[in-house]
Amino acid sequence: MTRRRLIGLAAGGLVLAGLAGGYGFWRLGEGPDGGATAFSREVVDRQDRLLRPFQTDDDMWRFPGAVGAVDPLFLRMLKAYEDRRFSSHPGVDPLALGRAAGQWLANGRIVSGGSTLAMQVARLIDKREDGRSLFVKLREMARAVRLRQTLGEERILDLYLSLAPYGGNVEGIRAASLAYFGKEPRRLSPGEAALLVALPQAPETRRPDRFPERARRARDRVLDRMLLAGVLKPEQVAAGKAEHVPTARRAMPAFAWHASAEAVAAEPGRRVHRLTLDRGHQEALEALVRERARAAGAKISAGLVAIDHRSGEVIARIGAADPLDTERQGAVDMTRAIRSPGSALKPFIYALAYEAGLAHPETLIEDRPQRFGSYAPVNFDRGYQGTVSTRNALQMSLNVPAVALLEAVGPQRFMSRLEQAGVRPALPRGEVPGLAIGLGGVGLRLVDLAALYAGLARLGDMPALIERRDLPAPPAPRPLAEEAAAWAVGDILTDAPAPESALTGRYAYKTGTSYGFRDAWAIGFDGQRTIAVWVGRPDGSSIPGLTGRTAAAPILFDAFARLGPYAPLPGRPAHLQALTNSQLPPPLRRFGAAREEAGDTRELKIAFPPDGVRIDLGAAAGPMEQLPVRTVGGRPPFTVLVDGRPVARFGAQRQANVAPDGPGFTTLSVIDAEGRSASVTVRVE
Repeated sequence: MTRRRLIGLAAGGLVLAGLAGGYGFWRLGEGPDGGATAFSREVVDRQDRLLRPFQTDDDMWRFPGAVGAVDPLFLRMLKAYEDRRFSSHPGVDPLALGRAAGQWLANGRIVSGGSTLAMQVARLIDKREDGRSLFVKLREMARAVRLRQTLGEERILDLYLSLAPYGGNVEGIRAASLAYFGKEPRRLSPGEAALLVALPQAPETRRPDRFPERARRARDRVLDRMLLAGVLKPEQVAAGKAEHVPTARRAMPAFAWHASAEAVAAEPGRRVHRLTLDRGHQEALEALVRERARAAGAKISAGLVAIDHRSGEVIARIGAADPLDTERQGAVDMTRAIRSPGSALKPFIYALAYEAGLAHPETLIEDRPQRFGSYAPVNFDRGYQGTVSTRNALQMSLNVPAVALLEAVGPQRFMSRLEQAGVRPALPRGEVPGLAIGLGGVGLRLVDLAALYAGLARLGDMPALIERRDLPAPPAPRPLAEEAAAWAVGDILTDAPAPESALTGRYAYKTGTSYGFRDAWAIGFDGQRTIAVWVGRPDGSSIPGLTGRTAAAPILFDAFARLGPYAPLPGRPAHLQALTNSQLPPPLRRFGAAREEAGDTRELKIAFPPDGVRIDLGAAAGPMEQLPVRTVGGRPPFTVLVDGRPVARFGAQRQANVAPDGPGFTTLSVIDAEGRSASVTVRVE
């Protein structure tokens, strides 16, 4: 051993021995322990896979490091390169310190600091001014000894893995692995591990995205050292040196853009947000939606919601074709936007009619020109099919039969059923539900339609959608329709014609197209999953030729294919018989037959407005709006009286708009063709 090395060892030993036992040395080591470090917020999926991280308030990418989440090869290489005796010293390595002290004595200045991993962690935590003075090194030594005694070996490693600098705004091995390799650091190649060992030594001058050749040389030096240390075999070193050095940083994962932002905004103080989404499904469906929206044309976006309806968990939610595409208004979350559903609500009209005993799938119904008061619906193709079964009417999405059934069910009753199930349809201010709601005259969100169809898939038991795993349990499922009615509608929708190049009979689905070709919808389910798709322009502008069948249905069927094997739909309930039209009771063989023969003999009632209610018709702001009056029961035609004065007459549409004399209490009365009457008193404001 040389004289210089002996002097160094002696000097180092004396300094360490003297200071380690002193109270002053222990006090010098006081400081933070890393517990207050700010880390990036994370949104993770159902398997804790990263969906989208968010930068810290100081614009850093920094994640908590953990020994168990890092490739063991990297840890062996790190210790061999930075701190060979990491597990045997108290935070300061006397041999390394001796070497540094000898160099200092020989050169009159600090040549190498003999830093251990614990000393580097102390420096990273303190974030004080860097320096190579003796006092700075003594403080690092004291901090290292104190941290090692208070935190332990594994926690020291965790802190290094969290705080080591990797260039720019990247700190910690996880952020570095994601930024340079696009993957978690659980599995690293020898070349990747060597690069991550080398970068913290000179993070700014070895950044591979700026200085790839310097990064390569530093990596190769680490590989050579690992060969000499016996950590790597020659073939591993050769393979590591042959690996490509990344020349650009990768973008951090950004899946479920809108869902992630929504979760963080709801609880900004939470660091990890756990969603029910499945990253694999989310990634596959995002690619599908992006591809189809771009192919559809300029400014067109799309949204998609996929649910495991057995549990109500949302497994994928896509708010836009491309969140960063300003031309397509990607910032708008179209799964939450209120839009006209077109014909997508028709299945629930039929379900309620079946449940109420007004019709059966084999009941015959007329598809002919018909007026419902002032409302005269026409079919999408402007043609009529004549007499059809309600089964065929729903499969062909005929408008006149749907409106006829809705009139019999009652628009308010239909809306109330949706609201009882947890859906809040939107109507213009001051409007009351009318027959137009069956053809899209109401606003709904994509998530609402997904939930409603999930209720059909569950045979009438509508689940509360779950998207967060870290919140209290959601409400219990709510009734949407009786089991027999829900199954019958699902069975009908299974035979709806599939889009081109797809098989009919696998999925129960329905399309919808809003007025003016503004929104295209397709919603369907199999035995396990419910998927809802919207296509259109977020600004609501018209797209000539846009329909649910041509724009949204192909995405729906491809989405099912990408989610995995087909899950069979439930079979016919045991108590539900398959009947032909001739086997039905006479009143159910043809819709409306009984009422045509004898009229509606139910008790006459005013369904709206309710007795005693206050109604704001805008009297304080100027001319009052008209007040809708709607009846159930009785036999048309009907006469409406306001404070005893006849003001209107209506028939089968069962609704009329009247004008009260002014603000204050008003009595509304209705008299039917048989002389039966009903009255309510309301306060007009």
